[in-house]
Amino acid sequence: MSSSWGNLIHIQIFGESHGGGIGVVLDGLPAGYPIDMDMVLLQMKRRAPGQDLTSTARKESDSPEVLSGMLDGRTTGAPLAALIRNKDTRSGDYKNLMKLPRPSHADYTGHVRYSGFNDVRGGGHFSGRLTAPLVFAGAVCRQILLCHGIHIGSHIRAIAGKEDTPLDPVTVDAVQLDELSQQFFALVDPKAEDAMRVEVEKARLDCDSVGGIIECAAVGLPAGIGSPMFDGMENRIASLVMGIPAVRGIEFGTGFAAASMRGSEHNDAFVPGDGQVRTLSNHHGGVIGGITSGMPLLFRTAFKPTASIAKPQQTIDLTSGKQATLVIKGRHDPCIVPRALPVVEGAAAIAILDAMMELGKIPPYEGGRNHDA
Repeated sequence: MSSSWGNLIHIQIFGESHGGGIGVVLDGLPAGYPIDMDMVLLQMKRRAPGQDLTSTARKESDSPEVLSGMLDGRTTGAPLAALIRNKDTRSGDYKNLMKLPRPSHADYTGHVRYSGFNDVRGGGHFSGRLTAPLVFAGAVCRQILLCHGIHIGSHIRAIAGKEDTPLDPVTVDAVQLDELSQQFFALVDPKAEDAMRVEVEKARLDCDSVGGIIECAAVGLPAGIGSPMFDGMENRIASLVMGIPAVRGIEFGTGFAAASMRGSEHNDAFVPGDGQVRTLSNHHGGVIGGITSGMPLLFRTAFKPTASIAKPQQTIDLTSGKQATLVIKGRHDPCIVPRALPVVEGAAAIAILDAMMELGKIPPYEGGRNHDA
């Protein structure tokens, strides 16, 4: 399976949802950078299952065991490997899926691609559980970026059509993003939470699920990061984000709404500001021609409703080729959007660090081994 990514920062994710564990190898990190494990665990906790009624009842601590690449709280420059052991598994809930693939899940396509040898328990390697090591890798990369003044955060833009106030594409700042990046149900307007939770609960009680949108931003990026045509900043972020299970789309800046605008409306006028070139608006979402402009980088990611629902559904019996009815057992999220916040942020952090490393914008840690952080 192709579960590796990166130019200078290489990540490789391994494991299955109900196997012995899942994990990541993160190679290419600069040496000497301090990594606060409490900050890493905060991001892991935001993604962890079993927190409230919007998520699965499966209980996993998601505590990563760092096997290599860190010593005395700093990166060593060697590959950083982390293992997250699976503990709360109920593999018996998935026995019938070898012959009855779940609609809109990868059971069938995985069966075809891997000649029936794919692990379907909990979704196997296709499971959203594989986002836990992605969050770990992103949490490490985020701390290196923070050393260089780059802050990343996101919020729930919408769930089941119930919307939060959007981030201001021009004035969003580090303080706001840092606050959002520490919350489980992160919102710009906390008053939007009740309406969203009502929709999730209605779906849960109806044995169904709902989707939503996450809006993510990064500030502090210098202008000039990214390369055309296929290594642009949007390309890099999108290639990682589209690897997150249940993602159905991504848009930058004004996104698809730009298609109904005139050029005079969409064009962002350049103006001087604080010794840098700025734009009055930010329809471009901080990226022009694949290269960062110095304005806030802003994008939105659409998540489909969780595919595994408890309602009876039509499927095909792969052994007989006949129509069959499937009732899915197991524990599943009625809405994955809140838990996906740190996943999207982590993907953005990895992509940004990779692009900056490639252009030499992340120097070795200053001060040497004896420097006090």
